Amino acid sequence: MFDRIRSSALFGLHQATVAIGISLFPVAVFTRTRLGINVPVGRLVETTATAYENADE
Repeated sequence: MFDRIRSSALFGLHQATVAIGISLFPVAVFTRTRLGINVPVGRLVETTATAYENADE
């Protein structure tokens, strides 16, 4: 029961980070080209994807 809830919550969190990453893409490009600052959204998406994949095990 709790495994299903945890898995669903992690899936929702992963989907939310993907949506945030897509919406922040223009900002990330701007900060990288104009300011020289990298926005680590990709790493956040990868971390949540790994957590979701490990929840199924």
